[in-house]
Amino acid sequence: MRADLHTHTVFSDGLDTPERLVERAVAAGLDALAVTDHDTADGLPRARAAASGAGLDLIDGLELSARLEGHSVHLLMYGGDAEEPALAAELGAIRRGRDERIPAMIDRLGQLGLPLDLEEVAAFADDASSIGRPHVADALVARGYVADRSEAFARWLADDKPGFVDRYATPLVDAIALVRAAGGVAVVAHAWSRGGRHRLPERVLAELVAEHGLDGVEADHPDHLPAERAALHALAARLGVLATGSSDYHGAGKKAGYHLGACTTAPEQYARLRALVAARRDG
Repeated sequence: MRADLHTHTVFSDGLDTPERLVERAVAAGLDALAVTDHDTADGLPRARAAASGAGLDLIDGLELSARLEGHSVHLLMYGGDAEEPALAAELGAIRRGRDERIPAMIDRLGQLGLPLDLEEVAAFADDASSIGRPHVADALVARGYVADRSEAFARWLADDKPGFVDRYATPLVDAIALVRAAGGVAVVAHAWSRGGRHRLPERVLAELVAEHGLDGVEADHPDHLPAERAALHALAARLGVLATGSSDYHGAGKKAGYHLGACTTAPEQYARLRALVAARRDG
């Protein structure tokens, strides 16, 4: 059983349609897949239809933009109802925050000598439910300002770079509560990527589990070093929660090392997740 539980489509900032993502997953030898677009479940009906015809076990998901003490944290929801009123309203607020910051980001980049207009950025969004930084990055590439998305983020768009503009994100504790209230399973994405171990140390993760119902951590991820993966697995075992593994795939060639199946979830962890999704749905 090879399960990749964190992937993206054109409905957020991925490069593949849901159908193409499923096709690529099957070609990569995956048995199970979760589609976890940023702050939207709009691509799931097409992904479900494609997966049912391909013999691929698909888990509904999304990746919720959250914040803890001023730092960005992403929360994966598995199962659950994205149309549950409170969660749907919050997802709408997050997407509006994404849309509203893009004009400000374009203005800032213009002041930095990298003029763009909203129409050319929007042209890269395709079916996306909202325009995000990756679409700005694509416009920068098209203009010849940078070679690829990675350079766009490294030089201009990452959180600590001159073109960055902040946006609304849900407080992490509230995000966990919304996911649980919608019948979903809550797993912190790439918990220790990009210095995340300082923002989410073991003490904080343990508190989120004990006091707020966090269901697991994404332990195996391309951003995590081997020692970090081992520590997260050990922590999850001590806390009795899920330890998942995923590629965080956004599209072929987007970033080296993030290919489908680059990291996968152990079969016993996948079985636990499936059982928990079913219990929340039936409960």
